[in-house]
Amino acid sequence: MDIVDEMALAFIVLIRSGAVLRIVYCFISIASDEEQAATYKKRIKNTIMFYILAESVYVIRDIAMHYYG
Repeated sequence: MDIVDEMALAFIVLIRSGAVLRIVYCFISIASDEEQAATYKKRIKNTIMFYILAESVYVIRDIAMHYYG
């Protein structure tokens, strides 16, 4: 069970850092290319939605592990 928890924590760290880096990249791209600003804003929105969904999956997993484990 410890391996599963360690893997979950590793994935959470990767998801968080990846989402933050993607958002920073999009903001930098908006600053350099204002013609594509709408596209990068949509990418930022999609990244935030992915982050919320991914965090929700791990919260549901934690609840299930607490309830059944």
